[in-house]
Amino acid sequence: MKKLVLALTALAAFSGSALAADLPARTYSKAPIVVPPAPSWTGFYIFGGGGGGLWTADNSTVSSTTGLVTSGSQRMGGSGWFGTVGAGYDWQFNSTWVAGILADGQFGSLRGSINDTAINFSGDEKLNTTYAAGVRLGYLVAPNVLSYVNGGYSGSQWSGSTLTSQSGFTPFVTTTGSFTRNGFFVGGGVENNLDIFGINIPGLFMKTEYRAAYYGKATLPEAITPAFPLNQSITFKPWTETVSTSLVYRFNWTGAPVSARY
Repeated sequence: MKKLVLALTALAAFSGSALAADLPARTYSKAPIVVPPAPSWTGFYIFGGGGGGLWTADNSTVSSTTGLVTSGSQRMGGSGWFGTVGAGYDWQFNSTWVAGILADGQFGSLRGSINDTAINFSGDEKLNTTYAAGVRLGYLVAPNVLSYVNGGYSGSQWSGSTLTSQSGFTPFVTTTGSFTRNGFFVGGGVENNLDIFGINIPGLFMKTEYRAAYYGKATLPEAITPAFPLNQSITFKPWTETVSTSLVYRFNWTGAPVSARY
């Protein structure tokens, strides 16, 4: 009986070895590599930040009745700081191009001088607020870096001014009223995905932008008191230059962090 069991065991082992030899070699396959989705710039965004700037204005004095210039033109200026907020919408097309619309405001105090050169009076003039609506076109120099130009409508709000004599004591002062001017702006900048201390925050960006705005001429009647106007006005034709840096939040930013893609 023992011999029969040993014989059957040997036969089974031999058969298993022969069957294994006839089987094909086992193959191994790796799981497919998942490619992160490419980032998309299409969608709404908001931003807020601050910056500095300056204004320059061609300033002269004219007769209020004839409009003729009564003194030569001078170029005045001012500077200061401001905060800015805004929003926009972008469309990404052809993989590397982005077009969008935007609206924003700048709030602060760019302070300078305004002159009545006919009687040598001078006073402070402030640019309080500017607001803009326009378009921008940009090129993606990297999937998360946009270089762009922009332009469109710009409005501005300026303070009134109290002018005093610059040539000695005079028993009166003159005043001009506050005013608004409309014009246009052109500019450009760079916007990039923000990585703070190695921590990537989806949707958070930073942009730095230069902007120049040009406004129409204002004619500002002068008065000693509201009931005692002078027969002369100050002309004021300003333009501004600003540089700002803002944090941007893009609501539907998609795509893996840059470190995961490269």
